[in-house]
This record gives sequence, C-alpha cells and structure tokens, in this order.
Amino acid sequence: MSLRILVIDDEKEVLRLVRSVFEQFGCEVVVISDALKAGQLLEQERFDGILLDAWMPGSNGFDLTVRARSTPINREVPIVMLTASNDVETMRQGFKAGITFFLCKPFSREQLASAFRALRGPMLSEKRRHARLPFRTSVACKIGERNFVSDSLNIGEGGMLLGASGGADVGQDIEVNFTLPYFPKPVKTWVQVLRKDPPDRLSVTFTTLSLEQRGAIQKYVLGGVKE
Repeated sequence: MSLRILVIDDEKEVLRLVRSVFEQFGCEVVVISDALKAGQLLEQERFDGILLDAWMPGSNGFDLTVRARSTPINREVPIVMLTASNDVETMRQGFKAGITFFLCKPFSREQLASAFRALRGPMLSEKRRHARLPFRTSVACKIGERNFVSDSLNIGEGGMLLGASGGADVGQDIEVNFTLPYFPKPVKTWVQVLRKDPPDRLSVTFTTLSLEQRGAIQKYVLGGVKE
C-alpha cells in the first residue's frame, strides 16, 4: 500500500534527501519549499504523513501543524517536525500544536529510514481510515426534525459518499441509519458534511462510530466481508 507523504522545508537539500529516502520505501513524495503555499495545500489535499521544518520564511511549522489539525482531511495524520532545536520549550510547543515526532537536524539517511519505519504503522492506519470501497445501500438521514433518504456510493472507516444531499450543507451534522453486510444490526450514527460534489453528492465523515461499528466497516473495506 503506497503512502503519500508531504515534505515542507525551505532547504532544497533537505527536500532532496527526504524524497530520496522515502521513495526507496515506495512512497509518493510531494515536496514544497513555500510555507504559505504549503498551508493552502494542507487544506486541499490529504496525505498519509507530513514532515515539516520548524522555522521557514512566511510561516512556521507550529502554525502549519495547527492548520493541518484544523482540517477534516489531515487532522489525524502523523506529523514529523524537522528542527535544529531540541530544547524542552520547542518540543512542548510542538506537542501542543499537534506534532507526532521530532527529528533533529542535521540527520542522516539512516536516521530518516528509522523514522519512516517507526511511523509506517500509524501512517498505514491513517491511509486505511480514508480508504473507500464501493458500497450501495439506502441511507436514512435526519437533520433536526427533517428526514430524507439518500444512497451510499462508497464507504470507509472515516466516512462515506452519499448520492443525494437532501439539502444538507457543509459542516452540518446528520444522523444516518444504514445496514452493513453481515453486521447483525443497523448502523445508526452521526456524520458531518465535509464537502458537496456535483451533481448533488455529499462527502461525510463519521463522528460517533462505536468500536464495534468501526471494526465492522474496517473489516468490510479490507475485504474480510464480501458484498
């Protein structure tokens, strides 16, 4: 399973080194040196892992981390901060922003490879959370006192795509009820609308799945359950 990694640093040599090492592990690596553009990218595209410099012109890694954590698509992704400062205050500030792991500059290829191996499990878990499998079923939806019926087009551990919006808007919470193959009871939970896609589709994320429900969906997506 290929991992998509974003690397943000204003030092071109660092970008080259990280790309070289991570591509050896089969990753798709996106590199960017402009911190301001990186902030926009974090809100538009999803990644399985992010490496970023602590201090860059135009922005810093702490602010970018907060920005990533505020998005529905990258809020759970493992984030590695690349920094020459390994003092307690820097680490405290980083963990408060949402940093997962620190890697001190300068670092070697071997240290980068060790960091990748340490983070590979969490990054794969994040990728699986966003993996979607085609899934068609009727979905009963409720917004306040208003009810409507939609149909699902795909499903994943993190959410699903609905074929009809019922007039719902981005950011709204919807109570949904649907059946899952071989799961003994209806899945009744809450979702939040992430975006609206043409012609009238809703991309939603699960917000209150129980462990049992999440496990059933994960089993379906990973192929343990066949429709």
